[in-house]
Amino acid sequence: MKFRAIFRSVQPYISALAVIATAAALVFAIYFTELGMQWITFLGGVLVAAILAEATRVSRLEWIATRRSAQLSALKDKLEHQTQLRKRAEEAIALSRPRLQLIDDVLTTMVALIDAEGNCRYHNRAFMEWLHLRPDQIHGQHIRKILGSSVYQESATSVRQALDGHHVQYERMQKMPDGAVYRLLVEHIPQFGEDGKVSGFFMLIDDITSPGDVQLAGTNKPEEQPHAGSKDAAFIREGSPSQDSFVDSFSEQVIGQKDANHIKAAIEKGAFRLFCQLITPLPSGSSEPEHYEILVRLIEEEEGMMPPGAFFPLAEKYGLMPHLDRWVVQHVAEWASHLNPSDERQKNSLFFINLADATISDHSFPEFLQLTLMEYGVPGAALCFEIPSTELTLRPVAVAEFAQRVRQAGCQLAISGFGHDRISFDLIRGFRVEFLKIDGNIIFNILRDPVELAKIIAIDRVAKSIGVKTIAELVENEETIAKLREVGIDYAQGFGISRPRPLSE
Repeated sequence: MKFRAIFRSVQPYISALAVIATAAALVFAIYFTELGMQWITFLGGVLVAAILAEATRVSRLEWIATRRSAQLSALKDKLEHQTQLRKRAEEAIALSRPRLQLIDDVLTTMVALIDAEGNCRYHNRAFMEWLHLRPDQIHGQHIRKILGSSVYQESATSVRQALDGHHVQYERMQKMPDGAVYRLLVEHIPQFGEDGKVSGFFMLIDDITSPGDVQLAGTNKPEEQPHAGSKDAAFIREGSPSQDSFVDSFSEQVIGQKDANHIKAAIEKGAFRLFCQLITPLPSGSSEPEHYEILVRLIEEEEGMMPPGAFFPLAEKYGLMPHLDRWVVQHVAEWASHLNPSDERQKNSLFFINLADATISDHSFPEFLQLTLMEYGVPGAALCFEIPSTELTLRPVAVAEFAQRVRQAGCQLAISGFGHDRISFDLIRGFRVEFLKIDGNIIFNILRDPVELAKIIAIDRVAKSIGVKTIAELVENEETIAKLREVGIDYAQGFGISRPRPLSE
């Protein structure tokens, strides 16, 4: 490259020197030698050719210079034109900024721009004042943190539809901390980038509360409020938006307190925690990873506030299990997002999460799942959802539809409580699951009941024939572990393997 640059710089001088040398040779031949006319003519022709070549080169250089000058002049004119346009645009923006600011300040419609990752990129004054937040608590923050988990969970389907490019409109009721209830009209308008792909969506919220709504809200008793998960379910956005809908709805039944501030205090004290129990591979020298089942606990159960075993039945009674399942998924995803990827113990581990019957019927749960995994950057393959065998028997079509949508998020599936009731393996083969969790009542009796032992041998044999792995539940002692290993069961969990421990440890 350096040689070429040097050659281009000295090329004009070389050509000129060549012409001069040819002319000097011709003069020398005429005056100082006795060469014949043929040689003189030849040298003269060479000189003429050299002069013509040099003239052509000079002419070409002049043409190139003229063309470059014209291009430079055109670029200069274009730059001046663009500069003028930009100056005019800046002047127009400066003139319109006060009017735009006035519109932004007085517009009663709450407006926010949410990008494809769920972060807020713009909001107007009405949006900020409605939520009682500072600008730094909104701009750049995730929509879950801004609106709160309750609203985010209930609107997960609408958010997903907007990010898929659909215009969404719906109504909802909002209950404020002071007891006032508002009816809101919410619109999600997708925003498309230059490439035609959805880059986010505008969220528009209008207060359409009527006097009848206010009167109705003032006369309703707590038990007359719509149940959690319904279209018009009320939610409380008290202070911090990070409080979970499960705790919001469960306050009076679980803690026995009506004040939402007391519920926040219970959360801050660690009233709700996630535990995990080890699911270990049984074959000796197995290279299979260890897995974990996620357990949710209310610490106050052991302190006399509730009798043991009353937590889940009460949640089912009040229709709160879908909210609890979402609470678990969100916190597990958040916890998994902070795991060390180089930790070999958890590199390929699965986290099993039980799903309630009501959650399987919740058509918006798969949308919430996809948004949550995307928010925390956790692969769906890290989660395995447990579906009760009774649900698969009673509602195979609904369960299959739910499972298909959960699989679209990359998650795996397991059937829990298998063997407790009769179930067709053909149904499981068509349903596609990765694991069968054998009912603990069967496992508990295999050492003293040959019928139960024969049952798990048959289950394991058929499961292996269809490519499904087996997990024994309620494994209590080494004798049971040895028998399960002899049978060929793939995994085991229970107090004989490991007691539950806090997920954060």
